[in-house]
Amino acid sequence: MAHHHDHDHSIKGGRLFLSVLLNVFITVAQVIGGLLSGSMALLSDALHNFSDVLSLTISYVAHKLSDRKHTVRHTFGYQRAEILAAFINSVTLIGVAVFLGIEAINRIIQPETIKSSIVIWLAVASIVVNGSSVLLIHRGADSNINIKSAYLHLLTDMMTSFALLIGGLLMKYFQIYWVDGITTLLIAFYLVYSSWNLFVESINIIMLFSPKEVDVKELKHKIESIEGIKNIHHLHLWRLTDNHINMEAHVDLERDLPTSEFESCLEHIQLAARELGIHHVTIQPEYSVSDNKELISNH
Repeated sequence: MAHHHDHDHSIKGGRLFLSVLLNVFITVAQVIGGLLSGSMALLSDALHNFSDVLSLTISYVAHKLSDRKHTVRHTFGYQRAEILAAFINSVTLIGVAVFLGIEAINRIIQPETIKSSIVIWLAVASIVVNGSSVLLIHRGADSNINIKSAYLHLLTDMMTSFALLIGGLLMKYFQIYWVDGITTLLIAFYLVYSSWNLFVESINIIMLFSPKEVDVKELKHKIESIEGIKNIHHLHLWRLTDNHINMEAHVDLERDLPTSEFESCLEHIQLAARELGIHHVTIQPEYSVSDNKELISNH
């Protein structure tokens, strides 16, 4: 019954679109450079950049969908499109990491001569492009899981490009060609490290798990301390999006109240919920109803 929307508009869709174009450019350049130089690390960074293109494209589409109006058929609108985008992005990163890890081990076992000058220049170009993209979208990364997933893609790619640059310099001046495989392996490990928490968080939201930031015991205490309320049960908490928490529950009333009087209790329930970061509250009032009174029910 209590309900408001808090869409994040700090990131314009145009910035995501520009980031997509920048990453398409550097991906094509790195693929060509990787084939010419023979560098597996450069090709792996190109693959990482391509995953950025997919990530940003999905994020851009999800961002557009989330702003669509709610309809009779889509009563929640497309708000959860951004959660789905974050899940796909994180899974893509982990999949890319596994592929790179296997290829890196092969390259370490059998190192090949690399044209390191191409690696160095393209690593610098990748740092510039990804750094620019990071600056374009960094403002929304703290408040939106979809933008955060795209931001992490770009940030990790910029960091891996620094590793690529160092590897290129070692190959050029010291002829240490096995460093190409090591660099690739480091990129793979970093991909898993950077995307794992995002993967788990998006799964938690998709599975409708209770948000960890809400203290359920405190919520129960607050609501049952309200005058006129005897018990709260059949509680459900979930995140519709990463920053919008919903709640529904049954409450037992101490006496039979008309709707006009219950609205006062409802206002106190809404206030208690807002204090714990809950945005949307749906309450079913009950009096003399013989049902299961457990806070969390399996039925």
